[in-house]
Formats: sequence, C-alpha cells, structure tokens
Amino acid sequence: MYRNGVSHLTASDDFEGVSKIIEWLAYVPDRKGQPVPVSPTADTWDRDITFVPPQKNTYDVRWLIGGKEDEEGYITGLFDRDSFQETLSGWARTVVVGRARLGGIPVGVISVETRSVENVTPADPANPDSTEQVTQEAGQVWYPNSAFKTAQAINDFNHGEQLPLIILANWRGFSGGQRDMYNEVLKYGSYIVDALVKYEQPIIVYIPPFGELRGGSWVVVDPTINEDMMEMYADEEARGGVLEPEGIVGIKFRREKLLDTMARLDPTYGELYRQLQNKELSVDQQSTIKVKMVEREKLLMPVYQQVSIQFADLHDRAGRMQAKGTIRKALQWVNARRFLYWRLRRRLNEEAVIKKMVAATNKKASRKDCLKRVQGWFMEDSESDMYEEQDRIVAEWFEGNRKDINAKVEEVKKEMAAVEMRDLIMANKEGAMAGIVLALQQVPEAQRAKMMELLGGMKKN
Repeated sequence: MYRNGVSHLTASDDFEGVSKIIEWLAYVPDRKGQPVPVSPTADTWDRDITFVPPQKNTYDVRWLIGGKEDEEGYITGLFDRDSFQETLSGWARTVVVGRARLGGIPVGVISVETRSVENVTPADPANPDSTEQVTQEAGQVWYPNSAFKTAQAINDFNHGEQLPLIILANWRGFSGGQRDMYNEVLKYGSYIVDALVKYEQPIIVYIPPFGELRGGSWVVVDPTINEDMMEMYADEEARGGVLEPEGIVGIKFRREKLLDTMARLDPTYGELYRQLQNKELSVDQQSTIKVKMVEREKLLMPVYQQVSIQFADLHDRAGRMQAKGTIRKALQWVNARRFLYWRLRRRLNEEAVIKKMVAATNKKASRKDCLKRVQGWFMEDSESDMYEEQDRIVAEWFEGNRKDINAKVEEVKKEMAAVEMRDLIMANKEGAMAGIVLALQQVPEAQRAKMMELLGGMKKN
C-alpha cells in the first residue's frame, strides 16, 4: 500500500504510528474555516538560505526544502529546520510532497525530484510468465503516477486541511512517450488544473535557482488558472518558457536567418554575398565565391549559433518574465525565506478578512470589491498607497487592527442587511409591511419602541 500511493505514511509500531498522526494534526486547523495553527519556532524567519543548489549536477530536493547536515555544520533550506514531513514518498518518487513550516506557518509543499529514479513493477504471482520490470524515470518530468500524486496532494491540502500551498516548480514538461500517453498522462495532468481551480487558500509558485519551467508543466501551474489565489515568482537564476533556447533557435532562427545575419554583420562574408549577386560573373567565378562562402560559414556558424542561443536564453530569464507579467516578482534565493514569510503572512490575514466580508454580504459582493474596500481601510489608517508592495506593513496592520477591522466588517453586514430590506420592500410593499408588523410583534418592548421612534422620525422628515 505504501508503494502504490494508498498509504501516506508507514510506522513500525503503534507508538510510532500515533506519533506521526499527532505530528500531522499539528499542521491542520482545529476546525474547518479556522486559521492555520502557527507554532513558535526556534528557526527565525529573518535568516539567509545557505543551501544553494548546483547549477549542473542533480541534488536531493529535500535539502532545498529543509536543509541538510554537512561537514561544516547545518546548511539551512527554505523552510524551518526539521519541520518537513514528507508523505506518499514510496509512490511516484519524481514528485516530493509533504507539509512544512515557514517561520511557524504550516504550508503544503510540492517539489520536484531532480534525480532519475527507478520504478519497480513486481512480478504477478498468479502469472508464472510475468517478470519484475524496472523502468527509469527522469527527474524534472511529470509521469502519469507523479501527475496524479501532485493532484491528490493539492486536493488533500485544500479540502481536508485548508493549508496554503507553496510549489517549488522545476519541471521540464510531461513525459510524452507512447506508453505514458497510453497510461493517461494528459488526463492526470488535467487533474492538477482541476485541483488548482478549486483551491481556496493562497498558492505561491516559485521557480528555484537554476530551475526551469517548460512546456505543458507551465500550463498546469500558470497563475491565470486561479488568479485570486495563485502567484508566481522566479529566482533570478531561474528560467521559464514554453521551449528551451535550443528549441526556440531551431524554429525561429534557422540556418537561413543565421546566414542573413552573417551577411549583415561580417564584412568578409557580406562582401562575398554581394559579389555572388552579380549576374555577370562566370560559372567558375561563382563556384570560387561559393567555396569561399562555405569556408567562411563553417568558421562563423558555431559562434553565431551560440550567440543566438544566448539571445534566446535572455528571453527566458526572470527579468523578462516579470516584464511580460508572467511572474509577480524576481527573487534572490538567499533572501527568499524573508520575502515569502511576510508575503504568506499578509495573504493569510488578507484572505481571512475578505472571506468574512463575502460571508457578511451573503456572497453578493465580489472578492474584487471586498479587496478594494479593505485597501481603502488600510490607506485611511496608514495614509500609505503602498498596499501591494509593503507585505510586512500590511500584515502587521491586519494583526494590530483586528478589532477595528472586525467592527468594519460588521458595519458592512449591517449595510447589506439594510440594502436587502430595501430591495424586499420595493419588490413587494404589502408583503414587506406585513413582515415588519410580524417582526415588531416578536421583538422585545425596548427594541420595538426604538424602531417605532425611528419610523416616526422618518415620517417627520
């Protein structure tokens, strides 16, 4: 059951099993709709991330998440030390999922295995002709099992536990082999989109250092899937785009365009190209010029190809992604913990207030309208128009003015009740008047007198 994804965790005895259950429950709110349980932690939010993934070699992504012990001591990762609890680790091992804490805030974590793993399919005892099959699964690729695991984890974090989600996105795409297509890799990939569309807590997608997000993998984690909840960030050393630079060059900057560029930029090749355009040349002269051009092309082509690849790579970097609006901001890995901590803390407080406002209006007010109103409250109190940029200031404003904000939400609730009553009276005056009479008969004497006084004041006015 651990190898096929039925069991999330395993334990050697009852005591260890109960301990793991209690550890898991520590990440989950005590009741549905309640805030996540923020725990005190010795690992401060205000620290550098000292583990830096290698640019060329593979590594254990768990070091990126929680750090690792090294000969020189402990090297810190993105999340709190010893807080990462991995689940479903025996199944679909090209994706790593679990729960961790960021400055004490519990979050769901989905990350990518960069190393190749072996997938072992045991022999069927009922079939004497069957044999054990061992297949290699490359890192940074979604297979049918790992795509299903990703979607299942997202649903667990959302519906069962109501945790915010951080996705460390480092996928090069989906496996497109014939066997994987037969095993419904596209269907399981669509499950990821379905799960993200329904997510009701903040989601942060972060492309880590030297990571890349390509092809169909970008499609299923793009923030436009759920704009209210999803945000995407990229490290300054990350890459993102549908195709890799070599693929872009192979389509958009083929040999013919490279030769045109040579003719424009290289004086020697350009002169030979212009000479060849002279129609008065003999066949021998044309052949001589073509031979010289071919020699020049062999000399220049490797250089021009490398330059074109570097040029295409510039379009995949974080600065360009931010300029095109595909990511919200480019981050430095060493300071990413500080930024993500305050961003997450601010988003959790913000969403809690917005959900209260939407509930107070019986879901008649849109999330966008509620957010605009909250922004107005912030600007009135702080006299600042930096609501979108100042995550720490906004988070501390939410927490320091909780009573005042709750009072304003109650005012919104009263306003909506008054609007609903007005609409009811205007739609059916006689029925509404009968309802008011019934209400006056059932309320206490003091409230009835106050209501009659208000009605009398309206008549005089």
